[in-house]
Amino acid sequence: MKISKTATLRYAIKQSLPVLFGYLFLGSAFGIMLYEAGYNWVWAMLISIVVYAGSGQFLLVSLINSRAGLPTVAMMTLFINTRHMFYGLSYIEKFKKGGWRYPFTIFTLTDETYSVNSSITSVPDNVDEGRARFLIGEFDHLYWIIGSVLGSLLSQMIPIDFAGVDFSMTALFVVIFIDLIRDKGIKLKMIGGIGVFCAIICLIIFGPEKFLLPTLGIIVLTLSMGKKYFDTEGEVATND
Repeated sequence: MKISKTATLRYAIKQSLPVLFGYLFLGSAFGIMLYEAGYNWVWAMLISIVVYAGSGQFLLVSLINSRAGLPTVAMMTLFINTRHMFYGLSYIEKFKKGGWRYPFTIFTLTDETYSVNSSITSVPDNVDEGRARFLIGEFDHLYWIIGSVLGSLLSQMIPIDFAGVDFSMTALFVVIFIDLIRDKGIKLKMIGGIGVFCAIICLIIFGPEKFLLPTLGIIVLTLSMGKKYFDTEGEVATND
């Protein structure tokens, strides 16, 4: 079947929709926090375009308020986003299929975009996989920018209590995780179970502040050792 740009675009939009609703809330939370720190919607838009680091942007607001120096900002940003190295390693070959889009696809690889990419076990015959993954990342980036600007503008115009809006990040992860393992192959369910088990064990051992990196390391090691068994290339989603 011939590759269709229209089909690829529609497929990318459909796959990115779960992130849309989460990023409107999360981006708004960032815009609100930044506005309260003394920076208007223009700064919210610029930071979201150039930095685009999710939790790193929330950290940036705190560092700005504390008047932290550039070295501190750089080190803290690197530390909090180290997990992206684990994500990127598993998608190098897939992203290279996008050709010149490869660097942009890497830049837009956030936690949520990675989750969406992980849920894609196969694509329709008329969809360009490399282009689709690129578009998913770009759409997610756009959603975040819109949310950031929207939150900043709402803070200026409407005196609303937005307490708790940042919990939408947790809710978004739960929804994407459930969708990843629901009605999918047994191997994906096992991978999800391994991730949850490792997270719980590391949370008990290292505590809530330090469990993330050990969890990622153990998961990567476990899945690498069982790569041949956990390979899901042949598994096709049944609810697409």
